Amino acid sequence: MIVCGEPSGDALGAQLMAGLRHLAGDRIRFSGVGGLAMAREGFESLYPLDTTAVMGLREVVPAIPRILQRVKQAVDFALKTRPDVVVVIDSPDFTHRVAQGIKKRDASIRTVDYVAPQVWASRAYRAKKMASYFDLVLALFPFEVPFFEKYGLKAAFVGHPVIERAGKIGGGAALRARLGIAVDAPLLALLPGSRTSEIRFILPEFRAAVEILAQKIPDLVTVLPTVPHVAAKVRAATQAWPTALHITEGEADKYAAFDAATVALAASGTVTAELALAHTPMVVGYKVGGLTFFLSKFLMTVTHITLINIILGREAVPEFLQGACTPQNLADAVARLFVDANARAAQVAAMTEFGRMLGEDDEAPSLRAARTLLEFVDR
Repeated sequence: MIVCGEPSGDALGAQLMAGLRHLAGDRIRFSGVGGLAMAREGFESLYPLDTTAVMGLREVVPAIPRILQRVKQAVDFALKTRPDVVVVIDSPDFTHRVAQGIKKRDASIRTVDYVAPQVWASRAYRAKKMASYFDLVLALFPFEVPFFEKYGLKAAFVGHPVIERAGKIGGGAALRARLGIAVDAPLLALLPGSRTSEIRFILPEFRAAVEILAQKIPDLVTVLPTVPHVAAKVRAATQAWPTALHITEGEADKYAAFDAATVALAASGTVTAELALAHTPMVVGYKVGGLTFFLSKFLMTVTHITLINIILGREAVPEFLQGACTPQNLADAVARLFVDANARAAQVAAMTEFGRMLGEDDEAPSLRAARTLLEFVDR
């Protein structure tokens, strides 16, 4: 049984399913909660992800009754069907409640966390609590294994599955041709996030930044890949856009946009790792509600918010958080990448280093995760 709560987890779930099928073939069956990527692998979800893909106090609080109802539905399903293992992916505010609910009512059902919360970056005490309702963590980074085991939680390093998407990145020239974008036109890829709260808080800042950039970069064109559950909100928020704008949906067009783009402006998240693997120079901005940010300040223990910067231990990619996430700051940093070849080259070199540290040249992480999971179940 696989349970995820938003599109990034759905993408990882689909990769894990493919890895498990490659190793186990017809021995394995799937159930649980997933999205479109897992559906393409033949997965039938108990319910759609739109209820659980929320973030920020203002968005989460009204959704709590629906989220708790979904948690109960997933827990009841697990108790009824008794899967050999329950794998929850990312979205800890939702998926960990599912794991807790299962363990509370039937401790014999094994639970595994894939893409554990970065408790080493914030609220480390959560690792000890996780040990009470998880049997195993599939760790994305080598340093996570000793960290979790220090708190009594078994962990196995499998690598970051995002590196497997590097092979899908391409088709930029064809996308430009199809959308009527000139080969030499400056193209900015905008990635404001896939949550409703991100569209609300981040997209307006990105829009204002593009207004400034339109005055600095002649003939600037913008491409904005989005996902179905927020597509309508994105289209509504991008009326009368200050540059030529192309909104795309679907995974293939997203990766083609990364390939086609000269520079990207992105919200912090998995997409920044994908852009790094695409060697697309980027600027990162992130903003949440005021109360959410105020509370988070007391919990964060890392200097950076972007994965490449966290892993490399330096600001290889410019990042602007909350009060610093202003249109002028974003526009200035993006404009520099358009005009400064040295700045672009420095980012590409850092992105190559980042890919190596993520295990780009090793066995596919989802295959390693699948093998680790099957061995765990067999034991």
